[in-house]
Amino acid sequence: MPADLPAQHRMAGMQSEIYLKDVAERFRQYKNLGEKAMAQVDDEGFFALLGEESNSIAIIVKHIAGNQRSRWTDFLASDGEKANRHRDTEFELDNADSRTELMSKWEEGWGLALKAIDSLKPADLDKTIRIRGEAHTVISALNRQLAHYAYHVGQIILLARHYATSGWRSLSIPRGQSENFNAGISANQTADRK
Repeated sequence: MPADLPAQHRMAGMQSEIYLKDVAERFRQYKNLGEKAMAQVDDEGFFALLGEESNSIAIIVKHIAGNQRSRWTDFLASDGEKANRHRDTEFELDNADSRTELMSKWEEGWGLALKAIDSLKPADLDKTIRIRGEAHTVISALNRQLAHYAYHVGQIILLARHYATSGWRSLSIPRGQSENFNAGISANQTADRK
């Protein structure tokens, strides 16, 4: 950032850089959480439905991948709802939808999202993009997608936890371990200050 810019503009630019770094980290965090949850479920659990109107983990994966392909392809220049997207089919499984194939689509979708996010510059945050013709700032679009993926990854985690039963390994602080976790954090902070 050039030193001759007024301090206020330099600060805004630094905040934008911090935001972009943080939002990219959050997207990666949710991808990782979803993958850790899915790794604990066998194929039966991956495709299982809790009820007639519910979504399986497989369907959620297919939907996230379809959404990501549409939203992040040509992110700054074209509408985020691509003409070749058929959203309703994301909630239907067919014979080609093996776990391997769906996880490949998952990787592809997250790859598109992260590549687009990593390529953004602070000046891009004020730009306007469109989703279904509706205008959104880039910040709004990023926040919208982050919330959308967090929502669905939460569903994946809930379903994976259900199907893994007693074999579940916590993705955060295990039950009854909060005090030990906090003590460890406190000890690390004390050691860092020395």
